[in-house]
Amino acid sequence: MVDFTASKTPSHRVKRGMRHPLLAMSILMLVACGGSTTPTATPTATTTATTTAETTTQITPEQQAVFTKTFGAQISTSSYANYAGASIPAYIIKSNAGNVENAKATLGRVLFYDKKLSIDDTVSCASCHQQSLAFSDGDLASKGVQGGVTGRHSMRLINTRFAEEARFFWDKRATTLEAQVLQPIQDHNEMGFSGTSGRPVLADLLVKLAAVDYYQVLFKEVYGDTNVTAARVQESLTHFVRSIVSFDSKFDAGRAQAANDNQNFANFTAQENTGKNLFLTRPVFDANGVRTSGGLGCNGCHRSPEFDIDPNSRNNGIIRKLDDSGFDLTNTRAPTLRDLAKPDGSPNSPMMHTGNIATLQAVIGHYGTITVGPNNNNLDARLRPNGVGQQLQLTAPEVNAVIAFLKTLTGTAVYTDAKWSDPFIR
Repeated sequence: MVDFTASKTPSHRVKRGMRHPLLAMSILMLVACGGSTTPTATPTATTTATTTAETTTQITPEQQAVFTKTFGAQISTSSYANYAGASIPAYIIKSNAGNVENAKATLGRVLFYDKKLSIDDTVSCASCHQQSLAFSDGDLASKGVQGGVTGRHSMRLINTRFAEEARFFWDKRATTLEAQVLQPIQDHNEMGFSGTSGRPVLADLLVKLAAVDYYQVLFKEVYGDTNVTAARVQESLTHFVRSIVSFDSKFDAGRAQAANDNQNFANFTAQENTGKNLFLTRPVFDANGVRTSGGLGCNGCHRSPEFDIDPNSRNNGIIRKLDDSGFDLTNTRAPTLRDLAKPDGSPNSPMMHTGNIATLQAVIGHYGTITVGPNNNNLDARLRPNGVGQQLQLTAPEVNAVIAFLKTLTGTAVYTDAKWSDPFIR
């Protein structure tokens, strides 16, 4: 690792890992973090970036001064934050990716918060995914460069690794997180490196980052040399995003003491246990789609204890575009329901791909009465029993109980832990 206190000896030893091919860049895709439909160049495949190097390296006094001015004590390559050692409960068994590495997550954190990743230095990944909002955005459409906005509401980035579904974006167009992270950078409306209308391309961003002093230090520390490549940017960002976990909720405290999800949790109130049972239990419908008994069946799509989306889910009946310019039937992905609410119980951000639902009560109300629109041929079958839109016949106590339960899924550390915070001195 970089030794900021080393003497000025001219020699150092570096163990470098094996080198792998550079990420191929080719086809045009429709890309966006929130869901813009601007065509931009994007990699056709993901390659594994260079193995992390173990280094004992000096930096110049000038580089040290830049590092200190830029990050203060918030980033230290001589002592990484612990991203790899997150405590994962034994009952969390779904995973769509491998382990996180501290060095790569540290570099990814800097990249995630750096506005230099946009064409005019005004937008970072964190602009649309804010730690105080469980890495979501309070705006319906996130603001991009030069007046651009996203075509869909920005998803929360909580426990992305702990899900069966490996695809990303509301419409699942990115097959992996690795395929996702570069797309907002290349989107014309978001971060702007689209290569259209005179805009620069991703290769120009790599040249831009390579000239930044602190990236010269960080890339050499993580990868053994100062080469800034698309594969390395991609890999580091994914390690940081996958490190963002939340398993310190009231639900987790109760589940740790219980034999299974269905057992009443000792630390829950009666209302919270009722809400949990309603969430987990399947409803019973008559021939007209009216619930006659059972629960609400939320767990059919949002499966505990990860509360991740079933990969086979279809849309939920909200089929208008965010700007109300037409229909969009392709939104079948959703983030985990963990940290849907803040620690104070209020929603972290507007909900659904349109951001058109502002309260937990309204979310439950939406599912209470599903209308099968004539234009919607992709509605999830679980919402149309016997071919008609479900009618849950919700009561006020049931709604309040489910709301109380959903609030138990909120953690604490994800909002306050410095390792996920902005490392820059602003």
